[in-house]
Amino acid sequence: MPRILLLGGTTEASRMASLLADARMDAVFSYAGRTAAPVSQPLPTRVGGFGGAEGLADYLRDQRISHVIDATHPFAAQISRNAITATQAAGVPLLVLERPAWQPEPGDNWTRCADIPAAARALPETPAHVFLAIGKQNLGAFAGLAHRWLLRLVDPPEGALPLPNAHAIIARGPFTADADQALMNAHAITHLVAKNAGGAGGEAKLIAARRLRLPVILIDRPALPERMTVADPQQALDWLHQTAPARRGV
Repeated sequence: MPRILLLGGTTEASRMASLLADARMDAVFSYAGRTAAPVSQPLPTRVGGFGGAEGLADYLRDQRISHVIDATHPFAAQISRNAITATQAAGVPLLVLERPAWQPEPGDNWTRCADIPAAARALPETPAHVFLAIGKQNLGAFAGLAHRWLLRLVDPPEGALPLPNAHAIIARGPFTADADQALMNAHAITHLVAKNAGGAGGEAKLIAARRLRLPVILIDRPALPERMTVADPQQALDWLHQTAPARRGV
């Protein structure tokens, strides 16, 4: 019997979990635990880290995991690196379920940056009103810059934010372009900073910036070793059927 570990945290991961549950496959959904109230899943769920690549490899062996699907956020580079190392050590096949990156369209004014520090340097020296749509993990890279910040966070911050001139909105996507356009107008936004996460759920802010002709500073995804990758959960399910032994009586 195949037993799947689904590393989740994205919309695609939730769709994958539904497909696995509908197919009655033995699978475990794993959350990193950074979100206070993660979306409930139709699979047995574990929350928290594994203790690095070695701990993940031990988990794969102990739980007799036969396949791993990495459907984590494209910027969750560490867990993806750990998954590569752990699956190689445990001899378990790995598939990445990853949505394609956004591509510029006519009317876009993008500045591409390799990482978050480069994005901070790309902002103007004169004070601006910046929609900083990167989550809460890397806000410190923008501390000391003389801008006003609009933040959109999934969970309320636990303490003081490292950005003194920041206004935080607590909301969970997907969002609409009309609502994001109204939000940017209401806060007189002049610049958007975002990660190139891809997907329809977060694209609304880019569409709104295009409509408003705002400059966008877009952070490229971290570089990772080449892996077998699909963009659609159904393709991942097909991969499981192709690589897993057939179940008797089904």
